[in-house]
Amino acid sequence: MLFGARSTLKRFLLAALAVASVSLLFSRAAAWSFPVWEPSDTLPSRTPPRTVVIDAGHGGEDGGAVAANGALEKDLNLAVAFYLYDLLKANGVNVIMTRTDDRLLYDKNENYIGRKKVLDLAARRRIAEEAGDCLFVSIHMNAYPLPQYGGLQVWYSPNHPDSEALALSVRDSVKATLQPDNDRPIKRATSSIYLLHHLQCPSVLVECGFLSNPSDASLLSSPDYQKQLSLAIFAGILGG
Repeated sequence: MLFGARSTLKRFLLAALAVASVSLLFSRAAAWSFPVWEPSDTLPSRTPPRTVVIDAGHGGEDGGAVAANGALEKDLNLAVAFYLYDLLKANGVNVIMTRTDDRLLYDKNENYIGRKKVLDLAARRRIAEEAGDCLFVSIHMNAYPLPQYGGLQVWYSPNHPDSEALALSVRDSVKATLQPDNDRPIKRATSSIYLLHHLQCPSVLVECGFLSNPSDASLLSSPDYQKQLSLAIFAGILGG
């Protein structure tokens, strides 16, 4: 743990979630109260991550999954990513976002016909690799043909020993504060998840919920819940 035991993490989260909930009436652009983690002199600690790369999945022509309420994954990913960015920056962590607007990361000056997604993923990988000493956190939304499946799930890279611990910390943080009944295990990524397969830094992909589940889709479309979710992920990053 970065700043102490899991009980300390849980107390911080519960208090901070109450603060975040008050900001329901405010947009991201407006000032909302950032909870700031105060380390204790009596608890063990270690150095926080130097840089966190936040990867909002999809974008532009690639909308990702579509919820029954019409919400697009690419937009929800970016919303959560921005809230997470704000929290990390407010707590002194250097943050890089792979995208900050609605686009895929391919160079329109090169031959991109039929290669947009390949070029996009390569660009995201390059951003993380150029960041050097960093953690990589990719934000996505899940979908499945059967609507009863829901809840957050975290995948981790097999290439760095800290990836599994980071995934577990994020999962446990969300479970402790938002989804107490979520027993989904963390999963080791295969080659089908390009970025986790190639990146050598501690890396996770967070599937924030199922847009195919009406309850999940409604929550994930709410700015209030997006803030609470980003806060839980943020605490998991600091505790990982």
